[in-house]
Amino acid sequence: MQLTDEERKAIVIYRLEKADDAYVEAKDCASLGHWNLAANRLYYAAYYASSAVLISAGHAAKTHDGTIGMIGQHYVRTGVLSGEDGTLLARLQNMRHTGDYDDFLDWKKEDVEPYLPKVEAFIEKLKGVIYSNSSAQSR
Repeated sequence: MQLTDEERKAIVIYRLEKADDAYVEAKDCASLGHWNLAANRLYYAAYYASSAVLISAGHAAKTHDGTIGMIGQHYVRTGVLSGEDGTLLARLQNMRHTGDYDDFLDWKKEDVEPYLPKVEAFIEKLKGVIYSNSSAQSR
């Protein structure tokens, strides 16, 4: 499905808002000691921001794994994002899946808390990519 420029911009804005909201939810869950939920929300914060950057560039992934793969292909391999950024998204997906579905595993503060500033920086980096691309396109 082809999107108009206005539709694409609206979806990108919406996904970035969802990323910011999920990040706030992660911090709230962390403050209450709900580490599995915090890991879940951190993943979704990074995922929504990742899908926003892909959509902003005209890419569309149908799955979460597809999103991670396209981030690697279009942004990590090209040097726009670091390998650490690509690894972060994959690690968060694994943490979310493990925390949501694995029996007898609960994330602890020391497992999840270090990811709070990393996800915040990741979201801001992706916003920078989106805004630098949109300002370059409007020239």
